[in-house]
Amino acid sequence: MDSTNGNGNGADVESANVSEVADALPPPPPVIPPNVEPVRLKTEPAEKKNMRVPMARRGFGSKGQKIQLLTNHFKVNVANLTGHFYHYSVALFYDDGRPVEQKGVGRKVLDKVHETYHSDLDGKEFAYDGEKTLFTFGALPSNKMDFSVVLEEVSSARTNGNGSPNGNEDPSDGDRKRMRRPNRSKNFRVEISYAAKIPLQALANAMRGQESENSQEAIRVLDIILRQHAARQGCLLVRQSFFHNDPSNCEPVGGNILGCRGFHSSFRTTQGGMSLNMDVTTTMIIQPGPLIDFVIANQNAKDPFTVDWSKAKRTLKNLRIKVSPSNQEYRITGMSDKPCREQMFEMKDRNSKNENGEFQTKEVTVFDYFKEERKMDLQYSGDLPCINVGKPKRPTYIPIEHCTLIPLQRYTKALNTFQRSALVEKSRQKPQERMNVLSKALKVSNYDAEPLLRSCGISISSTFTQVEGRVLPAPKLKMGCGDELFPRNGRWNFNNKQFVEPIKIERWVVANFSARCNVRQLVDDLIRIGGSKGIKIDGPFDVFEENHQFRRAPPLIRVEKMFEEIQSKLPGAPQFILCLLPERKNCELYGPWKKKNLTEYGIRTQCMAPVRQPNDQYLTNCLLKINAKLGGLNSVLSVERTPAFTVISKVPTIILGMDVSHGSPGQSDHPSIAAVVSSREWPLISKYRASVRTQPSKAEMIESLLKKNGTEDDGIIKELLVDFYTSSGKRKPEHIIIFRDGVSESQFNQVLNIELDQIIEACKLLDETWNPKFLLMVAQKNHHTKFFQTGSPDNVPPGTIIDNKICHPKNNDFYLCAHAGMIGTTRPTHYHVLYDEIGFSPDELQELVHSLSYVYQRSTTAISVVAPICYAHLAAAQLGTFMKYEDQSETSSSHGGVTAPGPVSVAQLPKLKDNVANSMFFC
Repeated sequence: MDSTNGNGNGADVESANVSEVADALPPPPPVIPPNVEPVRLKTEPAEKKNMRVPMARRGFGSKGQKIQLLTNHFKVNVANLTGHFYHYSVALFYDDGRPVEQKGVGRKVLDKVHETYHSDLDGKEFAYDGEKTLFTFGALPSNKMDFSVVLEEVSSARTNGNGSPNGNEDPSDGDRKRMRRPNRSKNFRVEISYAAKIPLQALANAMRGQESENSQEAIRVLDIILRQHAARQGCLLVRQSFFHNDPSNCEPVGGNILGCRGFHSSFRTTQGGMSLNMDVTTTMIIQPGPLIDFVIANQNAKDPFTVDWSKAKRTLKNLRIKVSPSNQEYRITGMSDKPCREQMFEMKDRNSKNENGEFQTKEVTVFDYFKEERKMDLQYSGDLPCINVGKPKRPTYIPIEHCTLIPLQRYTKALNTFQRSALVEKSRQKPQERMNVLSKALKVSNYDAEPLLRSCGISISSTFTQVEGRVLPAPKLKMGCGDELFPRNGRWNFNNKQFVEPIKIERWVVANFSARCNVRQLVDDLIRIGGSKGIKIDGPFDVFEENHQFRRAPPLIRVEKMFEEIQSKLPGAPQFILCLLPERKNCELYGPWKKKNLTEYGIRTQCMAPVRQPNDQYLTNCLLKINAKLGGLNSVLSVERTPAFTVISKVPTIILGMDVSHGSPGQSDHPSIAAVVSSREWPLISKYRASVRTQPSKAEMIESLLKKNGTEDDGIIKELLVDFYTSSGKRKPEHIIIFRDGVSESQFNQVLNIELDQIIEACKLLDETWNPKFLLMVAQKNHHTKFFQTGSPDNVPPGTIIDNKICHPKNNDFYLCAHAGMIGTTRPTHYHVLYDEIGFSPDELQELVHSLSYVYQRSTTAISVVAPICYAHLAAAQLGTFMKYEDQSETSSSHGGVTAPGPVSVAQLPKLKDNVANSMFFC
């Protein structure tokens, strides 16, 4: 069969092509009226004067027991600092002048240029980023160079050694004709144009702390060299991480998804000079093999005939497949609307010609084409949709049983709860195992053989860098009845001890949504254990069992009916409701239940999902949360209420924790949620409240810190400052300490010059004469630095702090492992002190951060990041469950800006009732 489609992208031996008059044109660019300025989200300050920059280090800490450690930074020696990197722009065109937009082709084209025109390029080595940027060490012969190359078998797939055609076929004459078509090879024109020159001396300056655009570019060149090195080995590249096609590195996590272990590697400037930071990392990939197997497993379906194909269409889009029997590779663009037996397409009828002697066209089904023309019986695809690898308007259909997923394809959708826990379980490594794997990976990578690194005299040590850390002593904690204790190994417990401020629970009820346990026994146990912790719990007013007829009703209805039942029997609103849920994770009742309680009735509630009769430890953990939610405190630092606590107790001080949480992967149209928590009842630093707002999707800067409404301010900061004032004996904070989570180094200047400005302005709107002093710190967990003990296979002890050698050459930063790493390898938190008007000494500041890891009311352990940041996460997550986003795609926006004459509209969160808004409802 010879299709009338001549677009050259059809499956030569195994596809059915549908012809159209012309390719569908791309949509026109959005038109902005001449009088409308595109509105940009605030990503840079309006005024450039007095720009704040991250502060320099004032000194080093000295407190604590010294400890010798190793870290996964490998020393980099730069022998040649006199030369230059040359930056060139790359433009790729087909021979007819069209720009190349297909991803993944660039590296193959540039490799061909390097191979074909080696002498014309003075034998120079390239560092190419795969898109539009190329670097060399030393200049190319000319500032503008043009090359033409021919590539065989153009495909965007990585070279992984298994893409060769199957040579055992005996195609028909028609098939041979199709095989000879020019889509087997393509001509490319490559333009390389000079853009800039980067002195290697900039690296030396960066190592002295003098960072510049040039030094950042020079480090970027080195990172691109590593990426290219990995790409040439057939690796999957994900930013600065690379993953080899090695099945022994992959672990199934469910749904035909694999956790694939790879390596992160990036160059860093440190106090000890340049280093390569290398770490083990994991990404999700799709299990290679028959496409139908993935579709069935992904939906947990019984067989192909119970699959939701509209959902499958979204999941499969853009995946790469190999098609039998030709072994050609394609990218999936869609699916047919009808099953294979019914899906028609036009083909040339070789037995019928018109009066001009041309073959006439006839309509056949994809199924009949394969059976009659190709003599291939389809086993099960006849009643299933076809895979489209052509264009939406000019499809190329392939039966699904002929499609096989190729290796190393990322899975970017959100994982379910079971997949997430399987991933954590299978990807964790003990410190010693991680060190061994990293040492082996560094040897296998063989960076010393990389020609471009060699040409500029860069060599990488194969030994872990030695650093000196200090182990800070744990702060003393205060319990009830005057008891005090020092936590041991970052842990403590309430055995034979009471909470420091226990509450009384007098009016409460139990709402039971089909929990699998003896509820009466649970209530008795809760009252007994509460009493032992100092909480006086009266008997519940009643236990409300869900009516069986509503068990299969939608979550909103089930919650509504339960409240109707409670209201009909209760004289007034209860102080507290204990809610027993049927499922442990992701219970659909959770969001509607919390929303109903907190926004409509102002009732604090604790959810449990006991799968068996809860033991005393489980109930004690629940009571930690219940006590905090209802206004009590479980334990506090012994120094909290005394003037001895450095700086905080002497001067009214508010502590803020700020975070923005984004939707799961694949939910780009969901609003992001900004949460800020603040300390209250000064001089306490153990009690907090939260303010939570939505903002445009993926916007990282918090937009509602200041929200002018005429002369009023409806922003987050005013709300929190007013609460501090009323809860702290009508005192304004003289010191404001801010912990910001979730921003990268590239966003530090925005936090310093946009968010901090808004906080200062919110203070001025409350009182023009008020000038509080600020401390601003960023906490980062998403980095790749790890620490290992030299003489022990265990994790570093809790309280380990490092502020030298591998820290920034100039800026004020330190790493802290406050918690005891029980499984895997401890991930330290990287704290950056961006701004300090208060004047903390290094020891005071490090001690404050360490202490704030011990005030988390939900657990009896030190936590890995300061409590205010953890509370901001919790508050954002809980209020995120309130929202149903399905119909709000119009609220999305691009990260950079929106070409619209007004601000981006985002669905707002419902307001919490006043009596719960000031509580630790998120605990």
